[in-house]
Amino acid sequence: MHSQSNPRAAGVNSRAALILGAALVLISCSHRPEYDVVLRNGKICDGSGQPCVDGGVAIKGDTIAKVGDLGGGRGKFDIDVQGQVIAPGFINMMSGETGLFMDGRSQSDIRQGVTVEIFGEGESMGPLNDAMRAEYEQQESDFHYPVTWHTLAEGLDTLAKRGISTNIASFIGAATPRVNVLGRANRAPTPAELDQECSLVDKAMQDGALGVASALIYQPGVYAKTDELIALAKVAARYHGIYISHMRNEGDHEMDAIDELITIAREANVHAEIYHLKVAGAKNWANWPAILKKIEDAQASGLNITADMYTYPAGATGLDASMPPWVQEGGLEAWRKRLQDPATRARVKAEMRSPDTKWDNLYLATGSPDKVLLIAFKSEKLKPLTGKTLAEIAKMRNESPEDTAMDLVVEDDSRVGTVYFLMSEDVIRQQIVLPFVSFASDADSMSNDGLFLKASAHPRAFGNFARVYAKYVRDEKLLTVQEAVRKMTSLPASNIGLDRRGLLREGYFADVVAFDPATIQDHATFERPMQYATGVSEVFVNGVEVIHAGEHTGAKPGRALRRGR
Repeated sequence: MHSQSNPRAAGVNSRAALILGAALVLISCSHRPEYDVVLRNGKICDGSGQPCVDGGVAIKGDTIAKVGDLGGGRGKFDIDVQGQVIAPGFINMMSGETGLFMDGRSQSDIRQGVTVEIFGEGESMGPLNDAMRAEYEQQESDFHYPVTWHTLAEGLDTLAKRGISTNIASFIGAATPRVNVLGRANRAPTPAELDQECSLVDKAMQDGALGVASALIYQPGVYAKTDELIALAKVAARYHGIYISHMRNEGDHEMDAIDELITIAREANVHAEIYHLKVAGAKNWANWPAILKKIEDAQASGLNITADMYTYPAGATGLDASMPPWVQEGGLEAWRKRLQDPATRARVKAEMRSPDTKWDNLYLATGSPDKVLLIAFKSEKLKPLTGKTLAEIAKMRNESPEDTAMDLVVEDDSRVGTVYFLMSEDVIRQQIVLPFVSFASDADSMSNDGLFLKASAHPRAFGNFARVYAKYVRDEKLLTVQEAVRKMTSLPASNIGLDRRGLLREGYFADVVAFDPATIQDHATFERPMQYATGVSEVFVNGVEVIHAGEHTGAKPGRALRRGR
């Protein structure tokens, strides 16, 4: 007897097989990771300043895919941050490119959670003519690299293509178009020359510069008058860029310098920011309430005035900030040549000692050559002096501190890296809580090995951002965690117009940091500045993990960013 198939049963079995197969596919899909990375079990501080909430962040490609309750969402890489803060990557409002050319890992900053470095104070990577490119290379110190670019955008792209762990962006330095057109001469541009300067700014803004950045205590920026700066700022304003300034004076004549910044903001109709807000010199610290009132009155009048700061009572620049601007006209070689003339030296020495000069004399503002620390020499012969004060070196040489400073510039063929102890911790505490103040290290991101050991550093290069959380949030309770995060993320991002950065939002770029607010700590000191901060466990840049469990992965996913893009 032959059995026969039942067509109806066969149909039922076939449908059952299809349903079972579909169920198996769904089960399989439900276990397939939806995201590339998941950070879970954290405290979300999203950058807005709102209270932190429990949750996680999911990343897909270079983008934040989900924030908050991730449900059963899984990632190819799943990281339990165990209650740590999850925040947007931090933005360093003032860094430098040389450290990243030397080591693209950006060790000192990335280990603090910094994911964006901003360049361009005073002079920028472009636009450069051939003479400026040669000068740029001549002034390189322990690490030499060819300057192959001409425009600012080309410079940023050149650095990014070498491989960097952080993102980079830049202002056009206000002095850079001036040098293109006038060289380093101490004179005002003609109307035609000013038009040329403005055209160079216009091209840089079209290419994505963040705005115009002046540094008005250094040559040749110090030679620019207010009307020249207004003209350049007007070009930036057309592109919704900002004007940012190391003001003409941060000490005896700071009120006048703020008036100039306010005038530029008003006349150019531009958002203006004060670089590294401070009050320099002990005799000026009592001026802080009046300085703050001047800024807040300008804000109340409708102007958009912001500022950034670093969190230490000392600044760092060069010995050029100890000498009058007139002796530096024409650049480093002309300056060195003048310092070898006895009559010129006598005049310089007298001005270095005089409290009545209009230029911002940081040597005098410290109050003593014991508070002037030398940290970076170009000459191998002079490198053993690194870490000594100007007073110590003067005593070794049996000459005055002023003569010693002049001799060091001549001998080193450089401006000589210098730390000046100028500021009050009490004023720093009052600045740090202001809602319009963000943070800047005013230093290159560095490593603590290799060529970097040929010089010293200011501790702000290694600890500026971690110090905010360790000292001013945790220890002194001046800020909440969420407000400190806002001041490092959405505040600077909105000020300089970085698109889809500075907040933890779906669709934003995945620059993400996880840190423990109970253990984050700066370790750099003025005696031992080159010590990495600790307490940041994870850092992602454009969705790629650069710091894992507190250690650098070697990844270099950083990009050259443009304003609004």
